[in-house]
Formats: sequence, C-alpha cells, structure tokens
Amino acid sequence: MADMNELVEAAKRARTRAYAPYSRYQVGAAVRGDNGKVYLGANIENASYGLALCAERNAVAAAILDGCKQITGVAVITSTSPPAAPCGMCRQTLAEFAREMDVVMVNEKGERVDTTLSALLPRAFRPEDLP
Repeated sequence: MADMNELVEAAKRARTRAYAPYSRYQVGAAVRGDNGKVYLGANIENASYGLALCAERNAVAAAILDGCKQITGVAVITSTSPPAAPCGMCRQTLAEFAREMDVVMVNEKGERVDTTLSALLPRAFRPEDLP
C-alpha cells in the first residue's frame, strides 16, 4: 500500500506538467519499474487530436528509456469522478511490460479506485501470443 501511495503522489506531481490546451483534461501517471524507480508521465495534446500522447504511455516510455523492462505498478490521476481508468491503448501498453500489476486511479477530490491490470484487461494480448 505504501508503494502505491508513493506512486499516487508522484502522479499528482506529473499531472502539473500536462499539456492539455484543447481538452483542459490533465492526466498524470507514475509507474514503478522492477528496478524500484518511479517514472512520471503526463498527457501531451496536439492540435491534430490523434497525435495526443497519454500520461501512462509517457511514463512507460520513460521507464524503457532508462533501461527498465518490467513495470510493477501504475497510478493515474484525473479530475473525473469516479476516477478514470487508463484507456485501452494504455492498458495494452502496460500489459506488454507486466503479466500483472496493481493499478490505482485517483482524482482531485481524493476518490480512489484500487484494482489490477488483469481486472482492467482480461485475456490481454501478450508477446507470447505471437507465432
């Protein structure tokens, strides 16, 4: 639990760096690598909406760039009530780097949802599913 609380606080810090001039919907994320380090991500929008980058995928990218190959947990913060879950693309990205992990979703009001990746993405498509 303490590890996930640390991720929540890190996600809150990351959210302050979000670039969301179009939607005004700021998202922060923090992932923990199997090396114990915490990596931050924030959503980055683009005038060409399809080019937007999600906070969760940015956090995973930061971990991979640092040499981390496994993710053990993720926290996501939004303004949505109830707290918003990672989108499908982010769920699949997380599944690439973990068989299972704790997922915490929070919002500005302090509402919190604790779950797991497998609950959010049952029967995930994984690298071993490729021929």
